[in-house]
Order: sequence, then C-alpha cells, then structure tokens
Amino acid sequence: MLDYLPNLILLLLALYVLMTLGYVAFTYVKARQFERKVPPRGAFTTISTGRLHYLDCGEGPAILMIHGLAGNLGHFDCGMIDDLARDFRVVAIDRPGSGHSDRAEDGPANIRAQARQVAEVIQRLELDNPLVVGHSLGGAIALALALEKPDLVRGLALLAPLTLPMKEVPGAFSGYDVRSDFYRKVLSWTTAVPHMLRHPEPVRQQVFGPDEIPPEFPVRGGGLLAIRPKGYYHASVDFRASADDLPAMAREYARLAVPVRVLFGREDRILDHEHHGEVLVRRHPQIGLKLIEGGHMLPVTRPEDCISFVRTAAEAMKDRKFISRASPEVYR
Repeated sequence: MLDYLPNLILLLLALYVLMTLGYVAFTYVKARQFERKVPPRGAFTTISTGRLHYLDCGEGPAILMIHGLAGNLGHFDCGMIDDLARDFRVVAIDRPGSGHSDRAEDGPANIRAQARQVAEVIQRLELDNPLVVGHSLGGAIALALALEKPDLVRGLALLAPLTLPMKEVPGAFSGYDVRSDFYRKVLSWTTAVPHMLRHPEPVRQQVFGPDEIPPEFPVRGGGLLAIRPKGYYHASVDFRASADDLPAMAREYARLAVPVRVLFGREDRILDHEHHGEVLVRRHPQIGLKLIEGGHMLPVTRPEDCISFVRTAAEAMKDRKFISRASPEVYR
C-alpha cells in the first residue's frame, strides 16, 4: 500500500492545483462580466493614488459625495445625484481603490490618508468650499477632512457615518477582517468572489436590512463592482485601516470648525445609531442629529430622506459659518 502513497499525494496536489485554477478562472470571468455591466459613467482625473473616477453634474454651490466601505459613486446615483444636480454642482467620487479608481496595493488607506486624497480631489476639480456628504466610512473620511482642512469645506452632511471606534466587527464585514496581506491576495482571487455570490444573506439582512435591496442596485448602484478581486482586496484593506485613526479623531471633534449634521436610521444593523449618533452628539452638542426609519444603506434605500436632509443642511450652511470650540450654536 505504501507504494501507492507518492501517487496519491501527487493526485491530491494535482486536484488542489486544478481547484485553485478553477477559482481563479471563475473569478476572472465574473470580474470582467461585472465590469462590462457597470462601466465608468463619469470622467477621470489624476491624483497621488493614480486615476480617479468621478461624476460631475449640475451647476451651483458644490456638493462632494464620499461613499462607504466596498462602495462606489453609484450608491449616490440611485436617486440622490439627479435631484440635487438641479440646484447644485454635485461631484461624486469612487474613492481610491474603489469602483473604477486606482490605488496601489501598498497605498495608504487609513482615514486621515484618505481625507488628504479627497482634499486633492477638491483642489484638482476646483470645488469651491463644497458641502461634503459622507456615507458610512465616507462619513469618517469627511470628519477627518474637516479636522485637517477646514478651510476647504463648507460643512458636513453625514449619512449613517462611522464616527467613533467600533465596539465590535459587524458580522457582514467579518470576511474583510484579514490581517495577512498575502492571505488577502489569495482570497481575492480564489474563494472571496464565489463566497459573496453564494452567500448574499449578510448583505441583504445586515447591510440593507430591514430595508429591501432595490432592483437597480447591482448595476446603477454599482453593487456588482464590489464582487471583484480588486473590490474585495481594497475593501479588506480599508476595513483593517479604518480603526487606526478613529480613537485620536474622536478626541479632536471638539475642535471641529465647520458645521456638522448627522442622519441615521433607527434600524441600522451595521453602525449603531446610539453609539455613532446619540453618544457623539451628547459629547459634542454643536453637531446636529436627525433620526429616521431605515437601515444602513440610506442613500440607496431612502434617497428622498437623504435629499431633504442634504438640502436642509446646504441651506443652513450656505453662508459658510465657522463655529468655535466654545460655541453654543447647534446646526439642526
């Protein structure tokens, strides 16, 4: 029987190699398929991270929109952009590494670094003190931008934002919590894409729930772009880097010099509205908070509420008022 052992080992190795090649081939085909279904819909510019994809619509006071983890500008194009572009110049970006924007695998992904990259976009596109709309992780990036470059922005209107260090990893994002970069690369080209396709429940139940996923989300909302090796890889990098700056940022919110408003859904299953909203406002009462019904993906599932919230914030902040650390003024 021992005579057959070397052949058995070779057979098992061959099967493993074939299985791996099958995963790689499947992933490659699906990635190309999804990219054909969701091609770039805007223009490109160049910043320090490489080419950056953005959508620029309308005329008037500027609004800059920053999406969240594993997202892209399509999240704002399911209803918000067309409405706001009637009265504003609306610029929505694919963050570096997301959607159709470039970022090197060793490029910085911590929140403050991404805020500096957004500052590059503001200057590159000559946006005049935009109101910055940030969703989820994009909210944390907007807050870092306001802390580091308050002269560049008029104010912040944040949708279900990440504002404070997370108490625990949301179950829907546990697959992104990969420490080894080598293992992350292996997963992105082998099991990650098939797993996301076979197990959509975490997205349906936690990321969107209790709201339904709109039928236009996979294409117009850009949802398919997250199911690619690049989408998985950079979302995992973003997730791991998202905790680096938040503790220090949370200690600095008292010095925010621009008005900030926050919108949260009471049924958010990704970011607890009490922790990231009510606790935040109790600590910093100059920040305004509004609660509505709904889950985490408000720009996609509740665009009318988000539009009303952004328009109200834009009107309140149109004079570009700055607030001081001791100011009792509240922007609600």
